[in-house]
Amino acid sequence: MNSKHRFVLTTLMVATLAACSGSEERRRQANQDFTYLETKPLMEWELPAGTEPYNTDDFAIPARSFAGEIGSGVDIRPPQQVLALIPGARVVKNGEGVTLMLANSEELAGVWSLTKTMLSEQGITLRDQSANRMETDWVTWTNEDNETQISSRYVIEKSDQPGRNSYQISLVDWREGETTEPVSTLNKERYSILMTNLVTSRYDAQVREEARIRAQELVKQIPISMGQDRSGLPVIIARASYNVFWERLPSLLDQLGFTVEGRNRSQGVVEVKFRGQDDQFWTDLGVKPIELDDSTYRLQLGDLGNRTSLNVTDSDGKPVTERALESLAPVFAKAIERTN
Repeated sequence: MNSKHRFVLTTLMVATLAACSGSEERRRQANQDFTYLETKPLMEWELPAGTEPYNTDDFAIPARSFAGEIGSGVDIRPPQQVLALIPGARVVKNGEGVTLMLANSEELAGVWSLTKTMLSEQGITLRDQSANRMETDWVTWTNEDNETQISSRYVIEKSDQPGRNSYQISLVDWREGETTEPVSTLNKERYSILMTNLVTSRYDAQVREEARIRAQELVKQIPISMGQDRSGLPVIIARASYNVFWERLPSLLDQLGFTVEGRNRSQGVVEVKFRGQDDQFWTDLGVKPIELDDSTYRLQLGDLGNRTSLNVTDSDGKPVTERALESLAPVFAKAIERTN
C-alpha cells in the first residue's frame, strides 16, 4: 500500500522553531565547531621519581562507555512534551513509545473511537486493524527541520485488561525520501509524541465543542445564588457544571457591561474590565445596579462537580466586598432569565 498523508508540524512546533533560523542542519545542530572531537585521549599520569602515590575516588571518572551521539549528530532541539489536554491522564514515555494512562474505561473508549475517526478523516489508511490494535500506513510529515521528506508508520494499541485503561502510540517504521531507515531512539520518541499530541489536541477540541453544545442546551437551567467556599467565605454559586458555565459566562458578562480581556480555562480565570451602565439599563433589567467601580477585575471559577463557584478580586488582587458579590448574583440570574 502506498497511501500517504501529509501533516504540517508548524502549529505543534512553533515554540521550538520560533528562535531558530537558517538551514535545516543549523536548526538541529549547535552553532559551534566540533574541534573537541580532536581532543587527544587521556594519558596515564606519571609520578616524579621518589614520590608516593596518593589515591582518592573523589574525582574518579567511571570506566565505562556511554552511548549517544557526538558532534554534528547531537540534536539541540528542545525535547517534545505530551500536551496535557486530557484531564486525569498520566503520561508514560519509554522505549516502546508514549502511553496515556486514562482515568476510566469510558474515556479510553472515547479516545480510541476518536483516533479511528481522525485517521479516517485525514485519509490515513490502516495496514492492520483489530479490536485493540491499529497499524497505520505511511504518514508523511512536512517539517522545516528536515532536508528530505520524512514519513513514519505507527502502531496504536489499547489495553484489554479490566482496570488498565492504557492507550499507546509507537513509531515502528521510518523513511527519509524513498529510503527506509532504522528507527532511531530520538525519532521514535519525538514523532510518537507528535502523533500523540495530534490525538490529545483533537480530543480537547471535541470536549470543548460538546461543552459548548451542552451549555446551549442547559442555559435555561442555571440557578444563581450566594453561597460559601470551603473556607466559609462568600462566593456566587451557579448550579451548573464547570464546563457548561465556563462556556456560557462570556455572553452573560457581555450583556452586563463587562469586557472579557483574557481567559484561562485550566486555571478558571477570566480577566474583565467593567464599565457601569446607566439607570435605565438596570430599570429595564429589573435589578439594582452592580456595586462595582469602573475598573478591571479577575473572576475566579471553581469546579464543585455539578456546581461552579465564582469569586471576584479587584486589580490589586483583593476580594471585592460581600455586598458587591451579593449585587452580582441577582444580575447574573436576570441576565440568564432575559436570554431565555
